[in-house]
Amino acid sequence: MKLIKRPIYTNRVIPFINKQVIKVLTGQRRVGKSYVMLQLMENIKATDSNANIVYVNMEVDDFSHIKTHEDLSAYLKDKFPSDKNNYFFIDEVQEVKEFERTLRSLLAKNTCDIYCTGSNANMLSGELATYLSGRYIVFQIHALSFLEFLEFHQLENKSESLMLYLKYGGMPFLLNIGLEENLPYEYLRSVYATILLKDVVARENIRNVSFLENLVTYLADNMGSLFSANNISKYLKSQKVDISTQLTINYLRALSNTFFVHKVQRSEVGGLKIFEIGEKYYFEDLGLRNAIIGFNQLADIHKLMENAVYLHLRQQNFNVFVGKLGDNEIDFVAEKNGKKIYIQVCLTIQSENTATREFGNLLKIEDNYPKYVITLNDVIFGQNKEGIMQKNLLEFLSEQSDN
Repeated sequence: MKLIKRPIYTNRVIPFINKQVIKVLTGQRRVGKSYVMLQLMENIKATDSNANIVYVNMEVDDFSHIKTHEDLSAYLKDKFPSDKNNYFFIDEVQEVKEFERTLRSLLAKNTCDIYCTGSNANMLSGELATYLSGRYIVFQIHALSFLEFLEFHQLENKSESLMLYLKYGGMPFLLNIGLEENLPYEYLRSVYATILLKDVVARENIRNVSFLENLVTYLADNMGSLFSANNISKYLKSQKVDISTQLTINYLRALSNTFFVHKVQRSEVGGLKIFEIGEKYYFEDLGLRNAIIGFNQLADIHKLMENAVYLHLRQQNFNVFVGKLGDNEIDFVAEKNGKKIYIQVCLTIQSENTATREFGNLLKIEDNYPKYVITLNDVIFGQNKEGIMQKNLLEFLSEQSDN
């Protein structure tokens, strides 16, 4: 099996190999967590000739008998000899009831170096946080970045490839499907169904599946728009769907817990205030979004651009907020290692009015952190306008920052 390396993630985990913390790889189903884990195993084998690696994949029938932490502990009982350097990897650990009890015991006894993957954020706020607080470190794995997409599909870095990325997204398995016609969407719709039914409906005990599907469609059509659960409820009521605001909040949380969509809160620029009302939602994968609602390049290109910029920032390990500056909005305020960048996303700048609006909001920010206007067209202001950099989307998505 050929593994296409994803060093943006393995390089973050490798420094913690053989450290007494549990390494948790989280992310949406099918974004490649298992393959990152396999690459970590390869690294360990290459550097540790005495390595004994035990791998449990809860999505494989061979391990279907492991349903509880007692089953898992019994399976592992004789798997870690004392004369070996032991490593334990488990995929989709949340499928094991009370798995955290087994992990806590292994960690307490210093039995092995532990790695696990999971597709639900509840695992972090619930199971792990309760029993293993301070004894695990989380690495979020995302769908392919634009540069990874180019490498996986052997494409040149040009505008045509960018449009393929905005259309089909970055699910790694598309490497085996190809990007011809609508074949990718058949696969992506099956992934969507699995996420919805297995990760959202079953795990979160969703009862109104029809409403959940309507909510996903609404999010897909309005990604990047400011709204609240109350506004969504009002809209649905206008469509003769009578759903409470609290139920809407619960279902939005359920979708976010699977990393299928990401909630982005508003933050006051230059201040500490986080606003609880009026957030934005972006999709983990553009292809999944397009498989749900269709790909309309003419009508949706700005939404897709904005979502792609958000994903790029998250893939580069930034914390991302929507900026609020008085009555003005900054599309993204991204923070990492005590530094910030500010970004406005604009389809094109063809008029002075557009330039004034997009650059003007950034000019009102008084600090000296980098500020960018990202457009789909070529840069028309040279390198910058009054200190604000203009970049086209292709250039921006082709940049890598340090971890």
